[in-house]
This record gives sequence, C-alpha cells and structure tokens, in this order.
Amino acid sequence: MTAETSQTLDRGLRVLKLLAETDHGLTVTELSHRLGVNRTVVYRLLTTLEQHALVRRDLGGRVRVGLGVLRLGRQVHPLVREAALPALRSLAEDIGATAHLTLVDGTDALAVAVVEPSWTDYHVAYRAGFRHALDRGAAGKAILAARGAVLTEPRCTLTHGELETGASGAAAALVGVSGLEGSVGVVMLADSVPERVGARVVDAAREVADALR
Repeated sequence: MTAETSQTLDRGLRVLKLLAETDHGLTVTELSHRLGVNRTVVYRLLTTLEQHALVRRDLGGRVRVGLGVLRLGRQVHPLVREAALPALRSLAEDIGATAHLTLVDGTDALAVAVVEPSWTDYHVAYRAGFRHALDRGAAGKAILAARGAVLTEPRCTLTHGELETGASGAAAALVGVSGLEGSVGVVMLADSVPERVGARVVDAAREVADALR
C-alpha cells in the first residue's frame, strides 16, 4: 500500500468484497482472520459500513451485504448498458429479433438494455425496465443455469411461451464477469428458435462479457 492510499478505506472495501463472495455471510471472527486484523478493527469497520447500510448483521450474528449496495449498484446499469449496446445492435440486426441484456435485481431478472431490429416487418416489443421472475423466460433461466456451475464458455438456454404467448427466447449467461450476474438473449415471434440463433447468442454473450471485464 502506497502513502497516498487509505488503509481504513482499503480494509472496508475488502470487507465488502469478502461478503460479496459468499451467500451465507461471514462472522466477525472469520472476517478478522481473512483480513489479518483483530476483531476490534473489524467491529469499527462494520459499524461504519452499517451506518451507510452497506452491511447488515442477521440474528445469528453473521454479516452480509446490505441494501445500500443495491442503491449503488443501480448507478452501474447505465455503464453496463453502454458497454453492451454494440454487441446487442449487431445481434438484433443479424438475427432480426429483439436483443436484450438482462441483469439480476434481487429475485428478478431485469432488462437493462434492449435493441430492436431495424429491418423486420414485425418483432416482439420489449422494453428496458421489464422485469420477471428468474425462473421464467430464457434470460432468467440462463442465469440460474450458470449459478454454481464452473463455466468457461456461455451456454444457450431456449424457452417458448413463458413470458409472452407465441414468443420464443434464447439467452446465454455472462461468464467471467466478476460481481455481475446477467445474460444476453433474443426474443422472437416463432414456435421455436432456429438452430443458428443459439450460436449467435452465445457469441454475443461472449462479446458483452469481454466488454465488461
């Protein structure tokens, strides 16, 4: 650490990163061991972070990421959207279907960027801000399929009629983007997704992931 950096801020950020990497939270003792500092230092860090709602302690005493992180995270959406738009535009124009980038927001899948093709006579209307349960639709199911899996390449998930009657979807999760759960996909008015679409969606998911790293 250089003279220009803050040791306290560095430790606080390390606490947030450690908590973000676990679904079950960590105890003060566990944080103390992982940070290499005594429990008194950890208590001071947590008290400050709690005041800003960035961490919370459950009834069992385990520390978890707080809702304040979500408020900060929402400001990231415009940056993510901007990075993803070139790949989404290419995907929409190539396939002739509505392309979207979807991120996890709590227990929902939230569309943060949508691009509709310019040359088709008709296509599925989809808007940024549309949300649905993670276990419905290709976008959410692709994200769930990637959870807990050791993936080096995205895989395509296909669905039909789950979010809109007569519409089919294809999506692939973002792989290798630390701290972000999301997917890239298309939705089209068809009984099934043509075979070439799956491979093209995987390519687009890989492009977006590369842009976000």
